[in-house]
This record gives sequence, C-alpha cells and structure tokens, in this order.
Amino acid sequence: MSTVAQLNKVIENTERLIELCSALQEENDLLKLENESLASAVNAGKNKLKDLDEKMRAVKLAKSFSETNEKSVDIKQKINEFVQEIDKCIVLLKK
Repeated sequence: MSTVAQLNKVIENTERLIELCSALQEENDLLKLENESLASAVNAGKNKLKDLDEKMRAVKLAKSFSETNEKSVDIKQKINEFVQEIDKCIVLLKK
C-alpha cells in the first residue's frame, strides 16, 4: 500500500470517527434531556405523594375527632338512660 493510500485510509477512518462522535454526542444530549425530564417527573411525584400524605393525616385526624364525638354522644345517651332508670327507682322507693 502506498503512502497516499494509507493517508486516504487514515482520513476516511478519521472522518468516520468524527461522524460517530457527532452521532453519539447527539444521542448523549437527548439522553440528558430525557433524564432531566424523568427527574422532574420523579420530583413531581414525590411532591404529590407528600401532599397526599398530609391530606391523609388530616383525614385520619378528622375521623378520630368524629369518632370521639360519636362516642361522646353515645356516652351521654347512656348516662341519660341511667339517670332516668335511677329516677324511676327513686320514685318506686318513695311509694
């Protein structure tokens, strides 16, 4: 092989490598953009999860107050029933 042929071969290989490098650089840029997009989506998901956790805690707290109110009403009703029963017993004892 002559020197000119070898030089042409080196030039061809160099041009091919430059083209491959450019293609890989474009792919790398696209992957970086996709990575940023996915990272942003993950952060949005984390924020939404945090908000939903806070809402769930608020609902649980409200529910516990609601149950306490229901229990309180039930307890008051039972006390009223006992008082009425005691009143009936007192009336019977007075007779």
